[in-house]
Amino acid sequence: MYCGIDEAGRGPVLGPLVVAGVLVEETGLVQELGVKDSKKLSPSRRQELYGRITDMFEYHSIHLCAGDLDSMMKGMTLNDIEVSLFASVIRELCPENTTVYMDAADVNPIKFARKVQVGLSKRVELISEHGADDRYPVVSAASIVAKVERDRAMEAIAAEVGMDVGSGYPSDRKTVRFLTEWVAEHGSLPPFARSSWKTSADILGRNKNKKLTDF
Repeated sequence: MYCGIDEAGRGPVLGPLVVAGVLVEETGLVQELGVKDSKKLSPSRRQELYGRITDMFEYHSIHLCAGDLDSMMKGMTLNDIEVSLFASVIRELCPENTTVYMDAADVNPIKFARKVQVGLSKRVELISEHGADDRYPVVSAASIVAKVERDRAMEAIAAEVGMDVGSGYPSDRKTVRFLTEWVAEHGSLPPFARSSWKTSADILGRNKNKKLTDF
């Protein structure tokens, strides 16, 4: 058996971090679908492939909401949080002796694999590399699952608040505009914003200073 694991939403200030794993008997089966790193696919193609991947193969995903991520970051680094989530996916999805390909969430991929191994009691072969989502089709499949589920979560947030919240990334002007307007109106961050992110702190600080100079 072969498993690929990847994440979506590591950097955004809004929405969940999603880690997904896909389990296949033969890597050729998923390669035949024409999977690629999710960033290289159009949204419609990702949606199409997501449906086929989740119909054909076993998969497991974990959504870590902004509030839980903030709580965990009080005592853990973001890399260590991802280590924990990757290990959780393996425990849930992979039988003994599975070969697991991971897109490393650390500058040192070997170190990342060693940390994931610590959280496992079963025997699996861990292959941790940068760019694994572009190199191994089973990781590409996991990348697609994580990305589509993360995008759907952002669409649900936008529908809930009735506003365009953008992609959730700090580099997205729509996201920054949304957060700035929300904080100006409510005096606090929305529940789906990551308070431990610098973007959140900057916007809260600017709003506080603006209020002080209004008097």
